[in-house]
Amino acid sequence: MTSWIKVRRIMLQYFAESRWYTILGATVFYGISSYWLLYAAGENDLIARADFIYWLAVTASTVGYGDLSPVSSAGKLIVAFYVIPLGLSIFAMVIGRIAAWVSEQWRKGLMGMTSLQSNQHILVIGWNEQRTMLLLNLLLQEREAMSVKPDIVLCVKADITNPMPGVIEFVKVDSFNKDEDMDRACVATAQTILVDNPQDDVTMTTALYCAKRNPDAHQVAYFNDDSLVSLLQEHCPKVECTPSVAVEMLAKAAFDPGSSMLHHDLLSVDEGQAQFSVKIPPDSPNISVAKLFINLKKHHDAIFIGYAPKGQVKEMVVNPPLETNLSPSDTLFYIAERRISAINWSSLNAE
Repeated sequence: MTSWIKVRRIMLQYFAESRWYTILGATVFYGISSYWLLYAAGENDLIARADFIYWLAVTASTVGYGDLSPVSSAGKLIVAFYVIPLGLSIFAMVIGRIAAWVSEQWRKGLMGMTSLQSNQHILVIGWNEQRTMLLLNLLLQEREAMSVKPDIVLCVKADITNPMPGVIEFVKVDSFNKDEDMDRACVATAQTILVDNPQDDVTMTTALYCAKRNPDAHQVAYFNDDSLVSLLQEHCPKVECTPSVAVEMLAKAAFDPGSSMLHHDLLSVDEGQAQFSVKIPPDSPNISVAKLFINLKKHHDAIFIGYAPKGQVKEMVVNPPLETNLSPSDTLFYIAERRISAINWSSLNAE
């Protein structure tokens, strides 16, 4: 085997994939060899420490300001046949490597292969095609009315790419119950977790897992089979379960025409009036339902419909008596055209 073939194989081995350590080694060799060749040619002005680094960088990157250049014949030949060709090759390797790295990161993000660094985000677990897309769009609309806009993260097992690249974060996992996978979606730091899978058994196991990993998160699980709701709440009483209500809406609309449209209107943020909630601040005094009902309509054109004592949604009271008093940290529910961003609590308690 000739020496040239050996050199060629070594070059192919180390430069074929343009690893960073290969590029760094080539750059160091290029800088040292260029320095000594120019030193041998007597180009003292070019090899001054700061000037040499500056000149080599602008020459290798093809910028070539022309403020520094070789003066001797030997120096010009070295620059023409060694410094410029080798510098261009290394510069092309660097640009190519950067472009490949950016492309790979974009591909990983699109495929959901990256690990996120999100905190206090909304985590949507599961993929139901059009239903999930509708959910994501509604979440984005709701987020626009909030002063603090949390990240929205979609975590799926389905073989899909990010349905909203650049708008939401996306993570693809093999299992919703595996720490290594779910850590990439930052399940332990999520503020809200929404679980909605085509299979109720997957929803059940995922909800149990998330309740263990992040017991302080507001968790909502959607079930097609209502019988599983009580089973999950028996083990995880803080999880808010949302059963399918399509049949109930059909029955209600049969006796009260327009009921289904009313429910749709209250649930949709872009169909007129909608239902919202807000927690009474800890420093606010007790408020009677009578004052709250009148002043909420008077000052904010909103209708009070019920409240959850201390935020306990299982104890929610709808249409409470007028003499009922609401306390700080209670969550009140109201109907309005849009979410009220700033409530003057003292005005709601006025006569």
